[in-house]
Order: sequence, then C-alpha cells, then structure tokens
Amino acid sequence: MQSNDARMLLHCAVPTAVSGVVAAVLSGVFAGGKGAIGAAAGALVVILFMGMGLYVLQRTAKSFPHLFQAMGLLLYTVQILLLLVVVVVFQDTTLFDTKTFAFTLLGATVIWVTSQGRAHMKAKIMYVEPESAAGGDKQAAASGANS
Repeated sequence: MQSNDARMLLHCAVPTAVSGVVAAVLSGVFAGGKGAIGAAAGALVVILFMGMGLYVLQRTAKSFPHLFQAMGLLLYTVQILLLLVVVVVFQDTTLFDTKTFAFTLLGATVIWVTSQGRAHMKAKIMYVEPESAAGGDKQAAASGANS
C-alpha cells in the first residue's frame, strides 16, 4: 500500500472510529450495555467493509486504471447492498440493540463517505505519471531538444 493510499485510509477510518466511540457512549447512556455493543459493532462493520472496499478500489486503480470509475460505482453499490444484508441478518438478534446498530451503521457510513470525499479533494494525486529524470534526459537527447 502506497503512502497516499494509507493516508486516504487513515483520513477515513479515524473520523469513523471516533464517531463509533461517540455513538457507543451515547447508546450506552440511553440504551444500556446492549446499545453500546450495537453501536460499536455497527461502526466496526462499516470500518471493515469500507476499508476493504477502499483497498480493492486502490488496487483496481493501479492495475486497471481504465476501469476505475466503473469499479468505484459498482463497489459502492455492492457495499451498500452488503450493509443492507448485514442489517437484515442481525434484525432479530439479542446480542445487541438492533436500533443503535442500524443507526450507527448509517451514521458511520455517511461519515466514511464524507471523509473519503474530503480526503480525496485535499489529496494532491497526480493523474499523469511524471517521467524519471534519467528517462527524460535520454528522450530529450534523442530528439535533439537540448541542442
């Protein structure tokens, strides 16, 4: 993982984790221990799903740059559908409070996507790969640009 990929992941995961902690504390106060567990589980699911998605998207961008936009749209659609499946699977569980789980899942997803958009806007990612200094000199010398 390159440094800009790790930075993007960090700028998305940290705000989501902080919101998960806040949600767990608030849910613990208002819904008890099961509410705190539900909120923590919701934030963890979002961090795992969205983190894996970001990793897959970055790998796709490096391997198949022409598929990047289509892969991004497909990936986000699949992630939202998988989060819906997780909510449906856990709707009748007694392990945690399902309402706090669902609301934290929704809130953490919004925070992740917002953070990812902000991190992408602030990142200085080159869309054209610059040539190395040695490679540029050879081409300039071959074309007679330095004479």
